[in-house]
Amino acid sequence: MGALPVKVAEVDGKIRVEIGGQLFTEYFYQDTPRPYFYPLLGVDNTPMTRNFPMKKVEGEETDHKHHRSLWFTHGDVNGVDFWSEDKAFGKVVHKRFLKTASGSMGVITSENDWVTADGKTVCSDVRTMRFSGDGKAKFVDFEVTIRADHGDVTFGDTKEGSMALRLNESMRLKQPKGQPPGKGHIVNRAGVTDDQTWGKRSEWVYYYGPVGEKTVGAAMFDHPSNPRFPTWWHVRDYGLFAANPFGVHDFEKKEKGAGNLKIASGQSVTFRYRIVLTAGDEKAAGIEEHYKRYVGTTKAR
Repeated sequence: MGALPVKVAEVDGKIRVEIGGQLFTEYFYQDTPRPYFYPLLGVDNTPMTRNFPMKKVEGEETDHKHHRSLWFTHGDVNGVDFWSEDKAFGKVVHKRFLKTASGSMGVITSENDWVTADGKTVCSDVRTMRFSGDGKAKFVDFEVTIRADHGDVTFGDTKEGSMALRLNESMRLKQPKGQPPGKGHIVNRAGVTDDQTWGKRSEWVYYYGPVGEKTVGAAMFDHPSNPRFPTWWHVRDYGLFAANPFGVHDFEKKEKGAGNLKIASGQSVTFRYRIVLTAGDEKAAGIEEHYKRYVGTTKAR
């Protein structure tokens, strides 16, 4: 099956993305601590991410209220926490859309300011999100350029970040106490599995498990042009799934600050990732083949 048409349109103060005439996701950018995508619907419209905190659903855990489906941010930017939603946290504030487009690939490009709790802008970003899909997989290409346009910017050494998903509760490796054992699995490109993938470096990670009667999965790819490729992974047995190129102290037990990444005033840094929503384990889903196509056809822009 070939590529399905993608429609991108503003609906009720959100950007709605449809693939093949059906809802894929919505981009929330107003009155929120940071822009995010919810829901995220995979093959056969399977819900791939947790509902909380956007919606309370019986049986779902309500931990980590900042885990908003699909998002990008970081826990230490010039010493400000943009990851959590606790006291005095920073916000990523939507400024304007630069482009929205429909077609064989959908596109959203936006400009955002990173603002402290007391109203100071630390930096800005331009992010471009591209959407595509066919009958076997759906894709999100996420490209974000961090701009040090308000002085030097340091992305600090913490595990709390950065390109992130919070997956459907039934895909977890470890279910809450008192519930049946989890049936989810994690695997990286080197073949490391489950809990052992946390803090390891890899070009890709695939997190899969049951949703209803299906086994579905989400892969995240690190682009070779990214700083510190291949990235480290902050991927947890309860469904958090994040690429984090900064948290060296936590991941490798090195001195605090070893993972700091400084962007000099007037300069910028770009990160690129692909998220693939598909079905089956990593072999059945062809994750390695997907990755090779990604790095072979996606060039630094």
